[in-house]
Amino acid sequence: MSDFKINELNDFEKFVILQKGTERPFTGEYTDNKTEGFYLCKQCDYPLYTSTDKFESHCGWPSFDDEIKDHVERVPDSDGRRTEIICSRCKGHLGHVFEGEGFTLKNTRHCVNSVSLKFVTELS
Repeated sequence: MSDFKINELNDFEKFVILQKGTERPFTGEYTDNKTEGFYLCKQCDYPLYTSTDKFESHCGWPSFDDEIKDHVERVPDSDGRRTEIICSRCKGHLGHVFEGEGFTLKNTRHCVNSVSLKFVTELS
C-alpha cells in the first residue's frame, strides 16, 4: 500500500495515465495555459513542473524544458524509439521527452498530456 493518496480517475484519464494512451493534439486543457503556478500529477498530486519551465513548442501538448528534480522518471518506451516520462511517485504516464530539438537553451522538451496534469497556482 502506498503512503500517498491516489485520486479517482475518469475513463479517459485511466486510458492515458494507466494504459499509456495519449490525448489528441491541441485539445488539452493546459496546452495554452500561461498562468504562473505548478503542474501536479493528476493521479497522486505530486508536483512535477513549474510554469517557469513551460514553453510554446506548437506541438499540440504542454511542453516543459525541465522538471522538478527527481519528480519525473525517464523510461524506454515500448516502441523502442522514444523515452517515456512517468511520475516518480505513482508511476503514472505523463508523455514523452525529446532532446536535441533546439526549442530552448536546455534543448529538452517534455511533451505532456494535459489530462495527466492538475494545475495549481500555489503549493499547499
